[in-house]
Amino acid sequence: MSSTAIEADGLRKTFKSVVAVDRISLSVPRGSVLGLLGVNGAGKTTMVRMLTTVLKPDSGTGMVNGFDVVHQQQAVRRSIGLAGQFAAVDENLTGRENLVLVGRLNHMAKSAARQRAGELLDQFRLTDAADRPVRTYSGGMRRRLDLSAALITHPPILFLDEPTTGLDPASRLDLWDVIEGLVSDGTTVLLTTQYLEEADRLADNIVVIDGGLVVAEGTAKQLKARLGDTVIEFEFRSPADAAHAAEVLASSTSAGTIVRLVMSEGPDTLRNALNNLSSAGLVPGHVALREPTLDDVFLTLTGPNAGATS
Repeated sequence: MSSTAIEADGLRKTFKSVVAVDRISLSVPRGSVLGLLGVNGAGKTTMVRMLTTVLKPDSGTGMVNGFDVVHQQQAVRRSIGLAGQFAAVDENLTGRENLVLVGRLNHMAKSAARQRAGELLDQFRLTDAADRPVRTYSGGMRRRLDLSAALITHPPILFLDEPTTGLDPASRLDLWDVIEGLVSDGTTVLLTTQYLEEADRLADNIVVIDGGLVVAEGTAKQLKARLGDTVIEFEFRSPADAAHAAEVLASSTSAGTIVRLVMSEGPDTLRNALNNLSSAGLVPGHVALREPTLDDVFLTLTGPNAGATS
C-alpha cells in the first residue's frame, strides 16, 4: 500500500468562464493532516468535491487511497468520510437514529449499524443526548454528530470542509480535540479552513490557494519564516486612515484599523515607515512589534498586495 493517502496532479475545474481550480497538485501522506487554506471562492470546496467524486475534474488526475477519483469512484467512496460546511443530519430524527440510518445506507447490517452508532455516540460524548431529536442539539453537538456520521464505516481518509464554521470558541476547541484524536489513531485528514489558528494547530502541512491556484505550501513554521523575523503593527484611528497608510507603505497589508508591515530591513524598516507616514500626515496611535503569524502569511499571500513579499 502506498504511503500517500491523497494525491492530486494538475486538477482543473471550470464553471463556464470561471476557473474554480487551475491545475492544482498536492500530496497527503497517510496518518497526516493537510490544511487547505484560502478565502471564500478560492477553490477549496471545489477541490474537495473533485477528490470525493462529487464533481468530475475537467483535467488532471486524483488518487485517493490508491483509487482513481474518475474511474474508480465506488472504491474511493468506500475509503472516505466527508463532513461538509453544514451539518448534514435530519433534525427530526434522534442522534442515534441519524447514525443508524447512515450505516444502513452504507449497507451495514442493522445490528452492526446500531453497535457502531453507540460507539461513535460515546466517542463524541453524545450518549446523554443520543435519543433526543437533533433539533434540540447545540451547533457544536450537531457538528460532532455530523463528524460521527462521516466515520460510521471506519474510513481511513476523512475530508473536512470547514468543519468548525459557525461554532463558538469552546465548541471549536472541542472539535479540534476530536480531530487530533482521530489522527493519532491513524486517520488521514484533508481539512479546508479559513481559521488560521485551526490550520496552525491541526495541519502537518498547509497549502494556500487563491483564485484556484496554489500560492504557497509548507509547514506553518516554514510559511511564517517567509515573512522574516518581525512584524510591525500600526494602529490608526479609523479604517480609512489605515487604508491610506497601507497605500503609503509598500508591501504592507491592512485589516480594519491595523496595518501590518514585515521588518525586512531591520530597524530601518520601522524608521522609514514612520518617516513616510509622517510625510503623508498620518500618525499611528499605537505601534507594536511581534513575531509573524499565519494571519500575516495569509494576508500577504491572498490580500490586495499579494505577491509583494518573496
